[in-house]
Amino acid sequence: MEKLKEKRTKEQLIELLVAICLGITALATAWASWIGSLHGGVQATSYTTSNNLAAEGNAMYNEASQSLIQDMMLWNQISDTRIDYTFALEQNDTEAMEKLEWKLDQLLNDNCSDELYDAILWADEQEEYATPFQKEGFVDSYYADAMEVLGESQEQLEIGKEANQNGDAFGLVTVIYSVVLFLLGIVGTFKNLPNRFAVLGVAVVGFVFATVYMLFLPMPLDFSFASFFGA
Repeated sequence: MEKLKEKRTKEQLIELLVAICLGITALATAWASWIGSLHGGVQATSYTTSNNLAAEGNAMYNEASQSLIQDMMLWNQISDTRIDYTFALEQNDTEAMEKLEWKLDQLLNDNCSDELYDAILWADEQEEYATPFQKEGFVDSYYADAMEVLGESQEQLEIGKEANQNGDAFGLVTVIYSVVLFLLGIVGTFKNLPNRFAVLGVAVVGFVFATVYMLFLPMPLDFSFASFFGA
């Protein structure tokens, strides 16, 4: 009679432990699934933002290339005009000199950007012949804005990749919790108490492993409970 009572007590204990573990595991599974879906949302948003920024950056890069080509052509005009002016000066052709001075003034003041004008002044100060485009960093300045946007695009891409990896990790946690739920569900099918305890033990170990692993995973970018309640 005492053995039967002791067995019944153990069975009740197992049923209580299984019920508690089922509840906790169900909540943990829902949490892991939710956080995993949030990571998926961050991934999708980051990839979309990255693609948009990449398209914008490439357009800006092409526009910068066109501006560089236009300035190179302008510099060629300025150089040709200067050569013609030097020739007119040697020939003492006052009329031609006045005409070329006017043209040069138009090219430098009306068509030149401030950056190109400063680069031309730099080139004129060099002991040996130099073009404005030999000034350090001048050519790169055309592409500065485009490269900044493309850099932002790459950053968003990396955020998306990280979110994808974290989402997969939370998916793995969900799978382990599902296995734990399965093990907890079949505990009652075993008649032998040691077998029940063994299956319950395996389920608990699986739950602890998945939970510890999940605790070391990062939360989604800018995650906040308050944001879900309109705060």
